[in-house]
Amino acid sequence: MASSNSKSQIFGAFRAIGFCCNHVPFSMKTKGTETFVVTAVGRTFHYYQCDKLRLVFVGNAQPEPIQCVVLNHDGAGVFAAYKNVIKLFVRATEKSTFLGHEGEVHTLLPFGDHLLSIDSENCFKIWDVREKELYGEAHFDPATFLVTCAVHPSTYLNKILLGSRQGAMQLWNVHTNAMIYTFKGWGSAVMSLAQSTAIDVVGVGLESGCVLVHNLRYDETLMKFQQDWGPVTAISFRQDGINTVASASPSGHIAVWDLDKRQLCCVMRSAHNGAVTGMQFLASQPLMVTSGPDNAIRMWIFDQSDGSARLLRSRCGHSAPPMKLRYLCPGGRGIMSAGLDNSLRIFSVTRDVELNAEFSQGALMKKSQGKRDKPESLKLPPIVDFVVEDARRYEWDSIVSCHVRHKAVHTWNLQNKTVGKHSLVSIHFTEGAKPSCVCITACGNFAVVGMTSGHVEMFNMQSGLHRGEFGGPQAHTGCVRGVAVDGLNMEVFSGGADKTIKFWSFYGKKLLHSLKLESPVSSMVYHRESSMLAVSCDNFDILVVDTDTKRVVRKFSGHGNRIMDMAFSPDARWLVSSSMDCTIRTWDLPSGRLIDYFLVESPATSISFSPTGDFLATSHVDDLGIYLWCNRSVYSHLSLRPLPADFLPHLVDLPSSVVLDGEEKINGWKGMGPEEGHLQEVKGQDGIVPEQGQVVPISKGLLTLSALPKSRWHNLELLDTIRLRNKPIEPPKQPKEAPFFLPTLPGLEPKFIPLSESDIPLNEPSASRIINLGKLKPATVFARSLKECVSTGSFGPAVEILKGMGPAAIEGEIRGLSPEGGGSVEQLEFFVRLLLDQIKMGTNFELVEAYMGVFLKLHLDTLTRSTGFVPLIEQLLQHHKGAWQQLQTDMNRGACLLGYCRSATV
Repeated sequence: MASSNSKSQIFGAFRAIGFCCNHVPFSMKTKGTETFVVTAVGRTFHYYQCDKLRLVFVGNAQPEPIQCVVLNHDGAGVFAAYKNVIKLFVRATEKSTFLGHEGEVHTLLPFGDHLLSIDSENCFKIWDVREKELYGEAHFDPATFLVTCAVHPSTYLNKILLGSRQGAMQLWNVHTNAMIYTFKGWGSAVMSLAQSTAIDVVGVGLESGCVLVHNLRYDETLMKFQQDWGPVTAISFRQDGINTVASASPSGHIAVWDLDKRQLCCVMRSAHNGAVTGMQFLASQPLMVTSGPDNAIRMWIFDQSDGSARLLRSRCGHSAPPMKLRYLCPGGRGIMSAGLDNSLRIFSVTRDVELNAEFSQGALMKKSQGKRDKPESLKLPPIVDFVVEDARRYEWDSIVSCHVRHKAVHTWNLQNKTVGKHSLVSIHFTEGAKPSCVCITACGNFAVVGMTSGHVEMFNMQSGLHRGEFGGPQAHTGCVRGVAVDGLNMEVFSGGADKTIKFWSFYGKKLLHSLKLESPVSSMVYHRESSMLAVSCDNFDILVVDTDTKRVVRKFSGHGNRIMDMAFSPDARWLVSSSMDCTIRTWDLPSGRLIDYFLVESPATSISFSPTGDFLATSHVDDLGIYLWCNRSVYSHLSLRPLPADFLPHLVDLPSSVVLDGEEKINGWKGMGPEEGHLQEVKGQDGIVPEQGQVVPISKGLLTLSALPKSRWHNLELLDTIRLRNKPIEPPKQPKEAPFFLPTLPGLEPKFIPLSESDIPLNEPSASRIINLGKLKPATVFARSLKECVSTGSFGPAVEILKGMGPAAIEGEIRGLSPEGGGSVEQLEFFVRLLLDQIKMGTNFELVEAYMGVFLKLHLDTLTRSTGFVPLIEQLLQHHKGAWQQLQTDMNRGACLLGYCRSATV
């Protein structure tokens, strides 16, 4: 057995994207002129601004999934309940906790300074929010009155109305903790309650589908409507002067009823793909917000001539689990994903509202009119495989996809986010020959399609025309499981169920080489920059093939179930694989060993590395989200060792919508330092462990960068240009008038009377009387630290102070070293010694170059006038030339070695 368990050495949970809401009804409140909506998403909640459905913040993750969530009466606080615990949050900060329920809380109702909560044990409690204590409680017999919902009638002080499964309703006074009145009901369970725009009148939705408008004062039903789609899951009254009420159903349809004419006004069919669990009109606006378990929040506007509504804006994710995802190049700002909900979506990983969209498949709502089919049923089947190549994204379609049991390969337009112009149909199409895998060339001009019948065909992306096939009569005797094309359009690689990988000439379509395997190919992933082809087999092995030498160079074994996906790191040093055995493994290609291994709750169906290598994205079985894992090697120093054969992996929780308190954070948050287990401390060239944030060379003679963002040093020499560009254009100003007491000569133009020689003091020196204000300034923290570093001989503290400043502050410190800026010639000498020390050590190389450029630009005249700087400047020049010569030599040597390894035949 393994000696110890460990979390992932390389990957840390970052956050989840693609979530909007779930089956828990949302809560809406108006605060000032803005309206806010809060939704539950697993163990967290999302707080949205209604004007554009913009995500304001995400609540901290809780130990269990949130079962109900409501906004406080002023919209500033959020009440969230999980299990039998209720918590109050102000933004994302937890303020109060209410304990006392024995069952799971399923209903929360805030009114004034009190909060009503109802649990599964049929007990409701009244909490004083300010005092954070229990105000009152009552228990009901589930056989006679099982509470299902509650509402606070408008103007009814300290009163709440409870609905029950038996159909009866009760009006309670929470101040006296006494029941006031019992409404007999209508013989069907009360599913939803809502306050109308009229006093004493509420809306009641029943399990039988009846929608009732009931007067509480006289216990009289004013109106009754019947919807045909089952129970009323939500009900809401329009609040902008139009007397209508909307009722929702489990089938996703919404009925709008005219209260003046007492008839059906319109029907909003397929408003959601599933039940509508939340629905509410906005105050004084013809807008309505709905939500459902399909992971979608939609806002509708009632501006049609017939009184119906149209979709104004929406915020959606996948309504069914995504099965394949890929990062977009270059930059990796977006992730494309294809799900079982027949949709192709793009998500932004940098900004919450940027790029988030679903690719359009046409006017599905219009096509479904007059038919019983839902718009979702008119979509293309779920995508099995898709490839993105953005080389020609502005000229023509740049995405191809093959679908489940579908005869054609479809193209998609990345620029317009719509389905493309072409459907690529094989010339060998039969009921048993369907597309199984696709690939696009690096130039974006051709698509290669593998078929279940064993054929491999090529199509033109611009015209959609067939451009030939590989092999004859078939490329493989079994199903083609993967295809790839090299970066120069010279060779095509295909792998099939016939246990072979074949190499084809791109232009001649002839077979160049065939590689026989021990097991059928399951999938293939190709890394064009390194010419490495990763092949997963049905026996759960992974083979790495060098397509230049056409040989298997690595074989990885260890997965205990079907391999779902693989991903190369951008530098092709690592290969990450996911399997149905719920593991995610990282293989080191140079050593051929397993270096990272961890378990997840549900198997990862697809994985993708970001183009910059800083994140790994995963999708999982029965999960609607996309999860991002940060690569610790980008943010900290890791010393990785191969894992032992008896290593036991640790179960790692999936990331939440927000990073958990106490967990590791990156990029300026909590440190991503090494963990216990197989991670070793990184030591410097002298065997000394560096301080946190300090970067030291691995060995003597190597140059080390500072690991700071480029924005900290790149613009130092361009600050003057930036200031000139950003300087606002000021309008001409009227010159200030001279003070009245200055003597002037008489005339049309005012002229000052010059001073006579007798007015000039005799003791005034002939030198300039302009006071040098710089000499009056106190020494800065950097200047004092620089002086101390000269005495100690170590310039590390002074460099760390500069590294914490922005470009403008750094330029101000360097400018202030001169005598004119309040410094001295001695401080200029100290700074030259700092530059010389850092060049000798080989640390912070790019920072030293930037600092040296600014220093010479500002103080070159002062340095040339003083002969005392000549020895220091000569030493600085000598070591600077040596560093650059060494860097050029090492780069040339590495380029030659890399070229030899790529071209040599071993």
